[in-house]
Amino acid sequence: MVFLSHSVVYKRLVTGIVENGCTLDKIAIQDESRMNKKESLKVLVAGPRGFCAGVDRAIQIVETALDKFGAPVYVRHEIVHNRYVVEGLQQRGAIFVDELDEVPGDAPVVFSAHGVPKSVPNEAKRRNLMFVDATCPLVSKVHREAERHFAAGYHILLIGHAGHPEVIGSMGQLPNGAMTLIETVDDAKDFETNRPDKIAYITQTTLSVDDTADIIDVLMRRFPSITPPRKEDICYATTNRQEATKAIAGQCDHVLVIGAPNSSNSRRLVEVAQRCGAQSTLIQRATDIDWSALAGVSTLGITAGASAPEILVKEVVEALRQRYEVLLEEVITRTEDVSFKLPSMLTE
Repeated sequence: MVFLSHSVVYKRLVTGIVENGCTLDKIAIQDESRMNKKESLKVLVAGPRGFCAGVDRAIQIVETALDKFGAPVYVRHEIVHNRYVVEGLQQRGAIFVDELDEVPGDAPVVFSAHGVPKSVPNEAKRRNLMFVDATCPLVSKVHREAERHFAAGYHILLIGHAGHPEVIGSMGQLPNGAMTLIETVDDAKDFETNRPDKIAYITQTTLSVDDTADIIDVLMRRFPSITPPRKEDICYATTNRQEATKAIAGQCDHVLVIGAPNSSNSRRLVEVAQRCGAQSTLIQRATDIDWSALAGVSTLGITAGASAPEILVKEVVEALRQRYEVLLEEVITRTEDVSFKLPSMLTE
């Protein structure tokens, strides 16, 4: 091995000459290229993902109300559970409030997609407020089911999560005591009634399909004559997004779910991915990515809850491309063509 003197090394650094005819300039470029070479990352994007028909309709209702009536338009609670959407509507002149007492008497108000107790529109009517109900039609279907069962003398079991706006709205369709909330399998095991032939169940529309099936199995076993919904209450979008997440999660080391922490359907997607053996993280947008959690990940999944717009998916993919050599593949399990009409007061 030949050791070069400091003077020779310096000379070669200056002239760029080395043995084998290669220059230090070329070596430096090659070394920098190796240092800057991005790791490859396979990214599986689930489909369907993102906005469902009910969310799309609710956002259109606020936008159309702003166009028709002008700003401000008040909205009771977040129209959907997504800060990006809410902030975009705020910029257009929507004002989000917790209760109707914050709404001036001369301003229009929109009720959120999750549905509201009957006391809310009743109060709006009492005050002669102009209001638009953006409740998802599939949530309204659950409300009508509850009313039919109650009118027929049934006690209703609502499978759902305490405190969620949809559950509050559904339970508020009937008098106190007419409905019992069932959150877990243990709740289903513990429920008692002296009229087992007069109970029916309904469900929140954004639940885990698998968890809900376990609860229903217990109820059916304990009360064989329990009356089920005429049609599945868990909405098509919830079911489809969980199915699509299952399709990619088994192939992924980690799954990013784009959605809000207060979004029930988004949180269920995290659980679905984890049950399939993948690590999973809920993020609201690209700036929330914990890059250290992706160390060693070779295949990454991406999906989005029903309240998350597609622009946030694109934002996450672009952030990944800044750091990785991304090989992108979309895995579509089914297509969706559902749409809901806007209320006639906005279209006439």
